[in-house]
Amino acid sequence: MSELLQASVIIGILTSAIRLATPYLYAAIGETFAQSSGVLNLGVDGIMLISAFASFYVVLHTGNIWLGLLAAILVGLLMGLLMSFISVTLKAEQGISGIGLYMFGLGLSSLLFKTMIGTVKTVTGFQAVKIPLLGDIPVVGQIFFNHSLLVYGAFLLVPIAWWVLEKTTWGLKIKSVGQNPAAADSLGVNVDLVRYVSVCLGAILAGIAGASLSISLLNLFQDNLTAGQGFIAVALVYFGGWRPVGILWGAMLFSTVNAFQLWVQVLGVNIPSDVAIMLPYLLTIAALAFTTNRGRQPAALNKPFERGES
Repeated sequence: MSELLQASVIIGILTSAIRLATPYLYAAIGETFAQSSGVLNLGVDGIMLISAFASFYVVLHTGNIWLGLLAAILVGLLMGLLMSFISVTLKAEQGISGIGLYMFGLGLSSLLFKTMIGTVKTVTGFQAVKIPLLGDIPVVGQIFFNHSLLVYGAFLLVPIAWWVLEKTTWGLKIKSVGQNPAAADSLGVNVDLVRYVSVCLGAILAGIAGASLSISLLNLFQDNLTAGQGFIAVALVYFGGWRPVGILWGAMLFSTVNAFQLWVQVLGVNIPSDVAIMLPYLLTIAALAFTTNRGRQPAALNKPFERGES
């Protein structure tokens, strides 16, 4: 265990934690928009998987990382439209619809990978960009200011999401639809439109989360690449109390634990590898069991809206 207390290892764990928080932040903040409007999307992991494959496949064949990112965004949008149609227009049970979307994403991404690629390959994805001056600060610069653009974008998304939800008219509409859609409808708010846009935005961000794995953090694709990170992102929404800043703290907690278990395996610390791998998932269960933020849950979450019903 003494190896983990070395300064270089601690810096390495913190640097990895910043990077590994990226998919959590994109996916969880996207899910926050969806849930704040009253729609529970449990298909986040499936969206991440298909988008991760799409972005990787495009980069593999074109070498253009921006086209790969665009592919992930478009796939995320299509999956968001599908989820919106099922849960908002058809008013199907959202939890079951989300699980179905996850299974669809898992199966389709695996099928496409086996038929169109066949074996694990690597690509040159987004590279680290050191921020001038800040990146030269000892220790701090290495930890915070020497990452890829997708990493910086994930952390920049936190204040942007807070501003949209708390300081804009559109954010007010999203929250009003999530709290009392009948009242919002009586004031002229198009409930279905707000939910469609919110779910699609969440799915687009989930798509970027998938791309951040396949063309930024790992630069490869394989079966079940996300390993359940989409479900952890959903848990982070509850853990963070539907607030972007709370989600940031939760994402950093989860990514730090994940980084810790990776370094434990790299250093060969005398801890069973299976136990180390389980740590992020055990933390997920604990977070859901002991979270104290349920009072902030949107009142209409997981409830289809029918005009004329109170």
